[in-house]
Amino acid sequence: MKTLRVFGSLVKDSLDIVSKGSMRYNIWMGALTFIMLLGMYCYSIQLEEGLSVTGMTDRVSWGLYISNFTFLVGVAAAAVMLVMPTYVLKDIDFKQAVLIGEGLAVAALIMCLAFVVADMGGPSVLWHMIPGIGVFNFPASMLTWDVIVLNGYLFINISIPFYILFRHYQGKDANPKVYVPGAILSVLWAVGIHLVTAFLYQGLQARPFWNNALLGPRFLASAFAAGPALIILVLAIIRSFTAFKIEDKTIKKIALIVTVAAQINLIMLVSELFKEFYAPTHHSESAFYLFFGLEGKTALLPWIWTAISLNVLTTVLLTFGKLRNNFKVLYFCCFILFVAIWIEKGFGLIVPGFIPGPYGKIAEYTPTGIEVGVTLGIWALGAFVFTILAKTAIGIEVGKLRFRAKE
Repeated sequence: MKTLRVFGSLVKDSLDIVSKGSMRYNIWMGALTFIMLLGMYCYSIQLEEGLSVTGMTDRVSWGLYISNFTFLVGVAAAAVMLVMPTYVLKDIDFKQAVLIGEGLAVAALIMCLAFVVADMGGPSVLWHMIPGIGVFNFPASMLTWDVIVLNGYLFINISIPFYILFRHYQGKDANPKVYVPGAILSVLWAVGIHLVTAFLYQGLQARPFWNNALLGPRFLASAFAAGPALIILVLAIIRSFTAFKIEDKTIKKIALIVTVAAQINLIMLVSELFKEFYAPTHHSESAFYLFFGLEGKTALLPWIWTAISLNVLTTVLLTFGKLRNNFKVLYFCCFILFVAIWIEKGFGLIVPGFIPGPYGKIAEYTPTGIEVGVTLGIWALGAFVFTILAKTAIGIEVGKLRFRAKE
């Protein structure tokens, strides 16, 4: 009974703290709400008229939604780069940032699921994914495995921080025997969600652009670059506008993770380019379309070369310790690296896999305004959820929210 009373008090206090804030906070939340409403309006049009309002066709059946889904799986998995050193290796320098990283993982996973719903056309078809009711082709379907690992990882990233914050809210220390096993499981699960997503593409033999043994490891490398890069940017904002202070050495350690991952990602990119272009076959046509265009079709050229240029620039800058430890340079590098990998793992991965088609026809894909509106709405939803989670967690960690203080 006492646990329910504490939980009710936590919910009430959380609602109270997230509904109040400075003028900048209110403007931020108001802007996110407006973008979400815009996204809902665009989604209502899609529900009414179907996926025909998007740029997707029977030739290119995955577009902006699945591109963002694939990228955000990596952002969610990146929380493991903070969980492992904090809970498993006992590195106290990461302790302040780990709850923020797990909150970011929860927001990213919610966005992942929202993009899947949007890509399926609407929530009315989700029953197909329910075990025992729908056509849940387990264990043969990789899509089935993807659904399981994503929902499992979401549960882990909600339950562990909730337990820790719930104990801190009561002024008590969390018991490591309770949360450490879950933290270790989350490390393995994080690798699993990314590998399973990669296998989802890699197992499609009819799509040679994806049928690449390096796809899974490269997914991990790019995820461990883009995810921690976003975490650094979020931590920079938090320590500038809240009482939750993040030490410089914490950000510098995360920056080192970003640097190593970006270097590995670039090496893997060179390896893929060598494989595609040193001794090209007819299976290299998708790569030719992406990097050089095919039969005069060049829609993705500015996207992919921008991504490669930003990747190279960022990796070079971060490699030098003096530049990496300059926070202005670091924040700039993290931002452009995040954008570069978003392009690379979005348009640069999904769309070329469908081009050319089975009969050699090239049908280019361009997202419509409806797709862009829905996409922005989902990103705003993720930012909204993360803001609420972060504000509550910070309130508990700095001592503003305490159960005993009200008794």
